[in-house]
Amino acid sequence: MSTPDLDLDAVGHYLTDHIDGLTLPLSAQKFAVGQSNPTFRLSSGDRSWVLRRKPPGVLLKSAHAVDREFRVQRALAGSDVPVPTMYHLCEDDDVIGSAFYVMEEIKGRHFDDPRLLDIAIPDRMAFFEEMNRVLAAIHSVDLGAVGLQDYGPDGNYYRRQIDRWVKQYRASETEVIAPMEELISWLDQNIPAEDGQRTLVHGDYRIDNMLFDTNSARCLAVLDWELSTTGHPYADLAAVIMQWQMPPGGEGRGLAGVDRNAEGLMSDQAFIEMYCTRRGLAGIDRFGFYLAFAFFRMGAILQGVYKRALDGNASDPGRAKAFGAYVTVFAQNGLKSAE
Repeated sequence: MSTPDLDLDAVGHYLTDHIDGLTLPLSAQKFAVGQSNPTFRLSSGDRSWVLRRKPPGVLLKSAHAVDREFRVQRALAGSDVPVPTMYHLCEDDDVIGSAFYVMEEIKGRHFDDPRLLDIAIPDRMAFFEEMNRVLAAIHSVDLGAVGLQDYGPDGNYYRRQIDRWVKQYRASETEVIAPMEELISWLDQNIPAEDGQRTLVHGDYRIDNMLFDTNSARCLAVLDWELSTTGHPYADLAAVIMQWQMPPGGEGRGLAGVDRNAEGLMSDQAFIEMYCTRRGLAGIDRFGFYLAFAFFRMGAILQGVYKRALDGNASDPGRAKAFGAYVTVFAQNGLKSAE
């Protein structure tokens, strides 16, 4: 099975020279997930792999960094952070039109909805605990030991990130959104002082970027490392809480309004406290800033997805256009967090 989004002949002939056991003919199937970097299952006989590529077309500078995704996951092999095996990175745009990498396909359970509706209520808490464990493991990686000490620049992480995402947001801006302007201004004036923490940061940590064992709550792989860097760990923690504050269902993928106690789901505070215990932290001051930042950054990301849909090079154009309406919602929620 081929796909119009991937030159199968070109990728097949290229990969036979770079991946042991990959033979022609090769078939490909595009995954529905992955708004940013189109993702495909490659099949050859009874074997399969996953290919992630930069999307075609004109892209924002530093976006869709498949080379960084490849590097960080390869560096984490054998660590307490579960990742797929990395097989090959191709940075030659002439092969299929953009850079791509190939990794192991993990056969596991994937959850789009943090309510975990397919899991029995007494069994749901274990998934939240595992999500917490893996997040703490990411932030406990010895950067020097795995060769990631230069994976991100030095300096104040939030200053750097706010400047970066404001720049990205301006580059994809389609109209003036007043709450977004207000949130940008507030964040700019309220960056916390450095506290000495510099860790690996996933950048998009949430349950739908994880694969779990088919018979237990054990995480088999953390995926989608495109936004990873070195920086401040509370950005990842706040991103989890931000997601849960969104409406439940296919679009929001949150837990707003859900009776978590009745549904066997962890509260925001319990998740934060468990994380702090795992990392030996007494607590987190000014968590509202980190939450506001998470809402801002996601709003900027969604604006970029929306702009790519308008430009005709989104991975899923229909869904990407719908994301445009959420930018204002994320900005408003960010302002509430700031209060």
